[in-house]
Amino acid sequence: MTAAEGLKTAVQERVLAHRESLLALSRRIHAHPETAFAEHRAAAWCAELLREHDFDVTAPAYGLDTAFSATFGSGPVTVAIACEYDALPGLGHACGHNLIAAAGLGAALGLAPFADELGLTVRVLGTPAEERGAGKALLLEAGAFDGVDAAMMVHPCPFDVAEFRSFALGTLSVAYTGKAAHPSLNPHEGRNAADALTVAQVALGLLRQQLPPHWKVHGVTTSAGTAPNAIPDRATAEYEIRASAAEDLRELRERVEACFRAGALATGCEVELTRPEPDYLDFRTDAELIALWRVNARALGRPEPQQREAFACTDMGNVSHAVPSIHPVLDITGGSCGPHEAEFVAAAVSPMGERALLDGAIGMAWTAADFAAARRG
Repeated sequence: MTAAEGLKTAVQERVLAHRESLLALSRRIHAHPETAFAEHRAAAWCAELLREHDFDVTAPAYGLDTAFSATFGSGPVTVAIACEYDALPGLGHACGHNLIAAAGLGAALGLAPFADELGLTVRVLGTPAEERGAGKALLLEAGAFDGVDAAMMVHPCPFDVAEFRSFALGTLSVAYTGKAAHPSLNPHEGRNAADALTVAQVALGLLRQQLPPHWKVHGVTTSAGTAPNAIPDRATAEYEIRASAAEDLRELRERVEACFRAGALATGCEVELTRPEPDYLDFRTDAELIALWRVNARALGRPEPQQREAFACTDMGNVSHAVPSIHPVLDITGGSCGPHEAEFVAAAVSPMGERALLDGAIGMAWTAADFAAARRG
């Protein structure tokens, strides 16, 4: 066994020494789901465990109440490990973020005793609001990833994928203001806000015929009047747009917003278009990091990774535009169900899910060690 192999074996042993603490943390977060920007308990539990093992913890961090930053080591190579822990409204941990948080802490705890020997500074970032709110985009803007040489996380899924691809995602809030009137006494004096939204939706339906297959527009009406005997003076909607790349997303947004303005123009209403959160950018996998991950995942006995086109969105995409990053996904269901399904909640605390937690922790720790070794030459 070489010295490098011996060191990686020691890292693995340290991760597994924390096995019960990591599983307990995952189960605790799972049992107490908290949605975007409200993950107070999850963030505190993660920070507490890191403090217990002598990490330098700042919580809250970077202007977000449920974010934290924790560091260990003083090596010249800084690796950031992102920990998500927000749940889905009404579904709980149907995306398995409890596993993501615990796997991230496991990787950090495995690396910590050897950080200086490896030439590493380990930075653990608690990243709230991935499901809604683009927490990592806010953290990136606030400087959380400044000075980072590589960033990584793992995500549960119904299959293993090394080179993860994601869509760019934008959100749009629409509010029409019209003029109320009686529909039989004085309808000519009204300006129907619900009609404005209908015109826009028809325009969007026609626009879809001319959109590339990977451009998506979808949304819901959230209000459009309160009674049939009053012309609605307000109508609102929430929309999402998706494209394969950030550059395409900008063009798609312009075309979609034009449809909503057309509704206002046709009906004499006013329209307000706002972005409730930052855009999620497409994820760009770093070739060097993912090559290291592939070798380590194979050594752990993970299934041979599949090749998949983009199927989701993540604010880790924003990080990948600024820092070399990886976002492997790990099978926890054998294909029986996928994220955002009710069945995935149980999978996130299943034996298969907890094996993925430990594999993800060890795989990330090994990949960080290999990356640091490559930087040392």
